[in-house]
Amino acid sequence: MTDPIADFLTRIRNAYLAGKKVVEVPSSKMKVALTKILCDKGYILSYKVVEGTPCNTIKIALKYHPQTKTAAIKKIERVSKPGLRRYTDVENMPRVLNGLGIAILSTSKGVITDKEARDLNVGGEVICYVY
Repeated sequence: MTDPIADFLTRIRNAYLAGKKVVEVPSSKMKVALTKILCDKGYILSYKVVEGTPCNTIKIALKYHPQTKTAAIKKIERVSKPGLRRYTDVENMPRVLNGLGIAILSTSKGVITDKEARDLNVGGEVICYVY
């Protein structure tokens, strides 16, 4: 696998499309940081890192609207890829759906959202857009 982050995002996207309640993904520090942001911003219900013998996994409880059963995430899109990295500074920071969605960035301050990056006045690599 050449892009584990794209695999992580695709597993979440496919689980939502299939109507699953829980999805398991292989764990890494970057994936745990991405999952924490998704949980803090209300795109997923909860997550748990499961320690296993061969490899650790992350169990993610997906979030749906109670009445209409629509997914909380409409679109989750990888921006920076291994073949073409996308970097941004504070002046050119992307705004997803005019502030309704989030862009997740990898900065010198850690993995944070676009709003937090503007507040901290740092730029970095744009990992993905979520809305």
